[in-house]
Amino acid sequence: MEPSRVLILPGWQNSGEGHWQTRWEALHGFHRVEQHDWMRPLRGDWSARLEETVVDADGPVVLVAHSLGCILTAWWAAHSRNAHRVRGALLVAPGDVESPEVAPLLPGWSPIARQPLPFPAVLVASRDDPYCRFDRAQTLADAWGARLHDAGARGHLNAESGLGDWAEGLELLQALDAPDAQLKNNPPN
Repeated sequence: MEPSRVLILPGWQNSGEGHWQTRWEALHGFHRVEQHDWMRPLRGDWSARLEETVVDADGPVVLVAHSLGCILTAWWAAHSRNAHRVRGALLVAPGDVESPEVAPLLPGWSPIARQPLPFPAVLVASRDDPYCRFDRAQTLADAWGARLHDAGARGHLNAESGLGDWAEGLELLQALDAPDAQLKNNPPN
């Protein structure tokens, strides 16, 4: 796995110091897609930034998304002509921007794109995520054609979840990036 081709897509407010995404960036040299405004995210701006980063990458990429980054991935993939440049996506703890609790905090992010992703994906969901019920995560995984991985009761799978370097997630990423990792629901482009 070429570290510069693994793109970290944090969610709203970015991923802080103790977050597994930040730790992976430091440990493995993965590349964070920096957004212009982490506090007031605009879906169009974030999508454009992801598009630029994928187009500028030196070869195919793997996406590692958390929370709003998962919603971004689905939206971008539904609208980009460059989704074929993605080998796969690890989608962790999607934020349900359509829920009554989250929607007012992130205006302009709904509806959630529900087209099947044109690349293999694994969606990791927690049984007690305060930002996305498990059954809702299952519905999104089904819509996106992603394999659902049940992480148990671990909150929002962020720094507060105490995941550290999150070896389990890294194993999922490595399996996803394997040359033969074509998941059944996702036909290649």
